Amino acid sequence: MPQSKITGDLVAAYRSAHYRVDQQVDHRTGPGAIILRVDQYSEPLSQLFSASGHRCTAFITACNPFGQIQSPETNREACAHLFGKLRSLVGPGRIIEGEGFDPSGKWPAEKSFIALGLDLEASCALGKEFGQNAIVWAGADAVPRLILLR
Repeated sequence: MPQSKITGDLVAAYRSAHYRVDQQVDHRTGPGAIILRVDQYSEPLSQLFSASGHRCTAFITACNPFGQIQSPETNREACAHLFGKLRSLVGPGRIIEGEGFDPSGKWPAEKSFIALGLDLEASCALGKEFGQNAIVWAGADAVPRLILLR
């Protein structure tokens, strides 16, 4: 297997990040956030899969390609373009906004999307198209995995 071009420090940062999805978790409790952590089972994600009928999802951003900080305007435009691509791939009702954030505050939060039903191959292709080093993807086991793209 070829070695990744992504530094170990950056991979560690991706692994320690929190991936928040704004979602109504339970109709009795109202709106809430699902916090995804790499390699940790997520009961709320499992419940979202059950409620939506989907068995996989991608957590993806278009912000800061190749780990290079961009202006807020550039990131907004890239995210709008990504949202349009996601709509064409999975439809508007299967996209939920969120953000990836560094709990230590060293890296700015990045607007992101969860795309229900987006398979791993399509997720990786989309991440590469938008210059991302990695995506977070979860299958039916509801365990988010860090997928390195470079």
